[in-house]
Amino acid sequence: MKILLATDGSKQSEAAIDALKTFRFKEGDEIKIVSVVDMAVPMAIDIYGGYLPDTTEMEKTAREHAARILEETCARLEGICGSKNVTFTSEVLFGTPESRIVETAEQMEADMIVVGSHGYSRWERLLLGSVSDSVVNHAPCSVLVVRSPKVDQ
Repeated sequence: MKILLATDGSKQSEAAIDALKTFRFKEGDEIKIVSVVDMAVPMAIDIYGGYLPDTTEMEKTAREHAARILEETCARLEGICGSKNVTFTSEVLFGTPESRIVETAEQMEADMIVVGSHGYSRWERLLLGSVSDSVVNHAPCSVLVVRSPKVDQ
């Protein structure tokens, strides 16, 4: 089985990693872990006003953060899969998360995408959109959307 795990280091992504504990992996299974850096220019910047901020430092920081997330996720998955001979690969991607996750799943011919849900309310989802919702609607394979467990207060 080929699984694409998309993570951003959030608690929802942690729940998606934990969900993989319930899978029965066998020799030859593959897990590709991706973290997508979205460097879109904020809408508040007036690109016609003659000033465009230098995003080099922001991009470098975002790339380093994503690489650290991937490294930590690989280590956790190696602990989860234990002695099974599962192949892990990881990659930092750039672009819009929805499209890059779907494109990567198509390229690797994934059997499943595993992604965390941010649990937005209806209004937040309407205003902000939902990566997981878009992935579900455009993916070439099955998608497991994992919610983080609610903590009693």
